[in-house]
Amino acid sequence: MTLTRAQARKRAGDTDWTALAAELDVHGSAPTGPLLTPAECRELAALYDKPELFRTTVDMERHRFGSGEYRYFTHDLPAPVAALRAALYPRLLPVARDWAARLGRPAPWPDSLQEWLERCHAAGQDRSAQILLRYGAGDWNALHRDVFGELVFPLQVVVGLDVYGADYTGGEFLMVEQRPRAQSRGTATALEQGHGLVFTTRDRPVRTRRGWSAGAMRHGVSTVRSGRRHALGIVFHDAS
Repeated sequence: MTLTRAQARKRAGDTDWTALAAELDVHGSAPTGPLLTPAECRELAALYDKPELFRTTVDMERHRFGSGEYRYFTHDLPAPVAALRAALYPRLLPVARDWAARLGRPAPWPDSLQEWLERCHAAGQDRSAQILLRYGAGDWNALHRDVFGELVFPLQVVVGLDVYGADYTGGEFLMVEQRPRAQSRGTATALEQGHGLVFTTRDRPVRTRRGWSAGAMRHGVSTVRSGRRHALGIVFHDAS
């Protein structure tokens, strides 16, 4: 795989981030432009069969998270994963800081991803949280949040690695917003191969009559009806 950091920055820069930030405000998720080529997607998906690249494998059924598997990479990330993570962090940082300001929260994230990760490690969050997921027919992922410690970056990205409708059916990415004194609201998104979907880690700012409040959100995956679905999860904080 030959994706360089310069190429990753160029591809990330081709997304309209102003429009993406506006969509995030409304829905808590928003798609990027293409980040990986089909060939790069296939090569990344094939890494699932190389267990030496991962620190652990999670059987979701065993832990009652759903059905299927995912694997956490070691800190020795494949070049495309490291390149995309480095390219996306500065694009998402202004949104993270804006959301923190609206919610009256601290914004502890420095300009440098490396400095932020060093802070995570100093706080005991020193395990890689980059995820490669594989689902087969009948597999699904329960609604959850990816909060791995006290230090949290409020946005993350999932990249589809297969062709929806051809390599697999079903398996849409789900988001559910818990609204106070109202019914929950859900969205379902089919991941486009090579494109990212930016989404909130735990909540988003919601305007109320009293100002801004945190709208709690969870994400998951609907049942895969046929085929095999791979996805790359890019998280900007490490795990404890």
